[in-house]
Amino acid sequence: MAKSRLELNFVRLLSRCEAMASEKRQEGEWRLEKFVGALEKMLLLIKEDTSKPAPELLIEYSRKVDFLKGLLEAEKLSSSTEKALANQFLAPGRTPTINKERTPVTKTVHLQTQARCTGEMRDELLGKTPLSPNDSGDFYPRKRKGSTSDDKQSAAELDAVLKHHHNMQEKLAEEMLRLTQNLKNNTLAAQSVIKQDNQTLSQSMKLADQNFEKLKTESDRLEQHAKKSVNWLLWIMLIFVCFTFISMILFIRIFPKLR
Repeated sequence: MAKSRLELNFVRLLSRCEAMASEKRQEGEWRLEKFVGALEKMLLLIKEDTSKPAPELLIEYSRKVDFLKGLLEAEKLSSSTEKALANQFLAPGRTPTINKERTPVTKTVHLQTQARCTGEMRDELLGKTPLSPNDSGDFYPRKRKGSTSDDKQSAAELDAVLKHHHNMQEKLAEEMLRLTQNLKNNTLAAQSVIKQDNQTLSQSMKLADQNFEKLKTESDRLEQHAKKSVNWLLWIMLIFVCFTFISMILFIRIFPKLR
């Protein structure tokens, strides 16, 4: 299905935002944030449009917009450690936005951001400072006070921090796996209980149908028996009336009226 004009404008703006995110931006840059806000509004309009794209494509658009939004929010954090942790939870897009791309730009941006945050965190732990000009106007890194043992200690601290984050990620993955396994077991147990309840309900319905048929048969038999009883009673009453009438006539004939 052909893309609508609104979707084409959305794709162009999304591609532009991805390109801006992949470039090095100056401090105080505001255009990307405004563009991402416009993308959110356009995405809502696309979802409400009658000629909206396939659900899979809408999910991919939402992933990319959420990634750009999360990237901007992560950049506003003060600590490099917080930035690194925030970037780990970002989910880039899975497919290229335009046909010219071989790999999704958001994946490249994600890798670049992770590398930059890791470098900033390493520099922060090692105590490195920005470049400063010397008397001749050349730039050189300021020498950090301390001996080589301090460097080794800082490197060991960095390795310990990275190892700690890695262990945290492994524990989180194990916890998610355990919760998923528990959810699967609970689902299977609930499914088994529901299946047993359905079987019990089916048996109860069959038993109720059988009891209804038996009750109907017995009701018919009782009705027939009642009809037969009424017929016999009617004949007995009729015979009794006739016998009484004949007896009265005979009594009158045998015993005449006294004068």
